[in-house]
Amino acid sequence: MLRNCMRYIPCLLTCAVSGLLSLSALAQENGKMKFGKVSKEEFTDKRFEKDTGAHAVVLSEIGSSAFEADGGDLRLVYKVHRRVKIVDKNGFDLATVRVPLYKGDTREEKLLNLKAAAYNLENGEVVETRMDSKNIFNDKQDKSLMVKKFTLPAVKEGTIIEYTYTVASPFYRHLRSWTFQGEYPRLWSEYSVAIPEYFDYMLIPQGYEKFAVEKKDYSRVTFSFRTERSGATGPADMVTVTPGVTTYHWAVKEIPAIHPESFITTVDNYVRKIEFQLSALNWPNEARKPVQSSWEELMKDLMKAEDLGGVLNNNNGFLSGTVEDLVKNAKTDQEKAQRIYNWVRNNYTCTDHSALWMEKSLKTVFSGKSGNVVEVNMLLTAMLRKAGLKADPVLLSTRDNGYVYQFYPLYTHFNYMVVHLTIGDESHDLDASEPLMGFGKLPPVCYNGAARTIDEFATPVFLNADSLREQKFTSVLLGKIENGAIAGTFMQRPTYFQSYNIREQVKAKGRDEFFKKIAKSYTGEIELTSKDIEDIDSLELPVMTKYEFKMQVGGEDIVYINPLMGEAYKSNPFTSMERKFPVEMTGVSDEIYTFNMDVPDGYLVDELPKSAIANFNETEGQFQYMIQQVEDHIQLRCRIKLTKANFMPEDYSGLREFYDLIVKKEAEQIVLKKKK
Repeated sequence: MLRNCMRYIPCLLTCAVSGLLSLSALAQENGKMKFGKVSKEEFTDKRFEKDTGAHAVVLSEIGSSAFEADGGDLRLVYKVHRRVKIVDKNGFDLATVRVPLYKGDTREEKLLNLKAAAYNLENGEVVETRMDSKNIFNDKQDKSLMVKKFTLPAVKEGTIIEYTYTVASPFYRHLRSWTFQGEYPRLWSEYSVAIPEYFDYMLIPQGYEKFAVEKKDYSRVTFSFRTERSGATGPADMVTVTPGVTTYHWAVKEIPAIHPESFITTVDNYVRKIEFQLSALNWPNEARKPVQSSWEELMKDLMKAEDLGGVLNNNNGFLSGTVEDLVKNAKTDQEKAQRIYNWVRNNYTCTDHSALWMEKSLKTVFSGKSGNVVEVNMLLTAMLRKAGLKADPVLLSTRDNGYVYQFYPLYTHFNYMVVHLTIGDESHDLDASEPLMGFGKLPPVCYNGAARTIDEFATPVFLNADSLREQKFTSVLLGKIENGAIAGTFMQRPTYFQSYNIREQVKAKGRDEFFKKIAKSYTGEIELTSKDIEDIDSLELPVMTKYEFKMQVGGEDIVYINPLMGEAYKSNPFTSMERKFPVEMTGVSDEIYTFNMDVPDGYLVDELPKSAIANFNETEGQFQYMIQQVEDHIQLRCRIKLTKANFMPEDYSGLREFYDLIVKKEAEQIVLKKKK
């Protein structure tokens, strides 16, 4: 009976999230908030006064998701009530609110019951200014997403803003997530989800902060559905069901803001947050029916999608002439691939480096010479295939976009595409959206864990920062002291991605400006001559920077020389005393520095730093500072080598101490004294 009366509902849902225990009943006390009832005391709340960088404070936010009967159907109802204090003008952005609304071919989400107001304390009284409907705007993103945007009036420093709204959704798979932590402190944040027994959801939690409330309750709810009589007139029949409902309740109290830190992919990976994914249906009197897709099923769907993999199923005959010209007389498949890659990279402009779909046809991209990262790399894939090569598009999430959950196939977590090329036993990952990227190279932002190939096997491609090895070699040679200046030569082979940055700087401002910036990085007066950058056009290789220099050291009786010159670590890159999150570097680094000098005529060495070796976690890092004087020659070899890119929070204090030692040691100087 239940299934028959609800036959038009695509999916009916029960929840199988387990292990949630009630820790507190604080929500009953703190969760009470009535719209428009703002007290004077809320303007003077000092609980986050210690966070001097807070530009706003979320006083209270309460959200809920539940299912409601809607005629002969169910709808998912999401409600939000939020109250925020604007501390200063840097928090004014919170006065503009964006609500995403999703739509399909025939159904769409609706924004209901929107109310918003601003409150200011004037002459000891709370003055309310309600938002007018003319402050509500539509901002269409794409064919499946519309954003409702509204801006609250009368906002100034010290204003409290408040808004409440409801989103009614016919899409039962889209159970809204909730983020309990963010850029601003929150005094109270809570979310409840009530799910009938017809549905199972997977719970995807993340974050480090503890819940003040974490509980679940069981109850029954009555739904009444209207069914049309078949072949008859008159009033519709009403059908009532009373399923069991599980209500989950989470809340946090006085949770601090989370701020970006150095060496982290994105703080969004570590905010306290809960997401959901529909996993199964539980119809009465029937076996449980899993609905959670697999990666293979998802990628097969994306292979057919007209605005993604489907374009590769077409003949794409308009590419034939160009591809034939490019591969003519190529002796190997590798040469063919490199010619095609170089042509696409050099002739197309990427207009958006964060995208998931094609917005234009492949032919329009080809003729228009521009496109987003998906369009440019789909064009590259199609051209490689037209040349008879095995190439597949690969979806990934960049480091700043967050991790992709490998156990939950959610395509919305991707935001970037590259190309995986296989030639014999070798494979190459390509990205033609970056104009200075060499063949077989990917930007560091791509190294964010497992990516997925759009093929029938959803073949994983592992792009881990630990696999990205970056070496830097520097050599400095000092000569004589003449007229108060010491001469020398500098040569450096930076890492590949440091070289990429150099290429960008030179392309944007020229070589002269690049070397002017180097000169400014030295303390004291310095003159650079014989300046050169080798291999700048060999995009598969790191560059080599070279120059000669004369550095003023004065004519004093004592001369101080730091043998690391401008290459020393001047400060510890790990500034916080403690850290809750992992340390996530972009690659595994190995920095080698050599220094040679002859003691200038008329001088002797008064002080020489001592050699030192320090290890971090036994084999995970090493610092070598090996210096010696043989007669009048001084030689230094300094190396900082890490064997991994990612470190757990418990490693942080040791890593910080390791770099403290490096900073102190590299600050030591050679002291030369004039002979009497």
